[in-house]
Amino acid sequence: MAKTKQDRKVGADKSHSDVKGKELARSTGKEERVPVRLFEVYKGKIVREMMKKFGYKNLMQVPKLEKICINVGVGQATQDPKLIDVTVREIEAISGQKPVVVKAKKSVSNFKLREGMNIGVKVTLRNARMYEFLDRFINVSVPRIRDFRGLSDKCFDGRGNCTIGIKEQIIFTEINVDHVNKISGMDITFVTTAGTDEEAFELLRLFGVPFISKQNKASN
Repeated sequence: MAKTKQDRKVGADKSHSDVKGKELARSTGKEERVPVRLFEVYKGKIVREMMKKFGYKNLMQVPKLEKICINVGVGQATQDPKLIDVTVREIEAISGQKPVVVKAKKSVSNFKLREGMNIGVKVTLRNARMYEFLDRFINVSVPRIRDFRGLSDKCFDGRGNCTIGIKEQIIFTEINVDHVNKISGMDITFVTTAGTDEEAFELLRLFGVPFISKQNKASN
């Protein structure tokens, strides 16, 4: 049966609305879906445990993971600009998101650094990509760290954020070791809404971040 003029108009409006909705999601960085496992762990276990330990009066007081920032300094790019392109590809593979190239804000003659030169790469993960990266980082990447005994709890900044230094990018399975010409590290910052380091530590611990145990500290 042929569509009426009104039917065609409604269909066109719906299609236009869907397109605008997708554009809005992309522009705001919002994800349509959060991976079930870690998000369900947060809602079902972590919130309950945090409320019990810290005595929060309502759910809105419970700290949450806000974003994960990955930063890589590429100082040698002043001599070899191609290193930036390599780092961009590696961080994109690790994070699943296109990173941003960081440029020098001032010139430093001793380091042969000029203002505007590419000196680093960074990416900020939120929502679904954030949870997905955290899941892989905890369960796949961290156990591949050489002589790993646990992450230090000295990584907190006093405002509920934690920065972990990674010495080798090859702990991530997304990196093909056969194609790596240079070992490089990175800083991974977990930004939380916690007001204290104690709350942030407990939040990340409940997510499964393997901080070094007190027994291991005593033996060292």
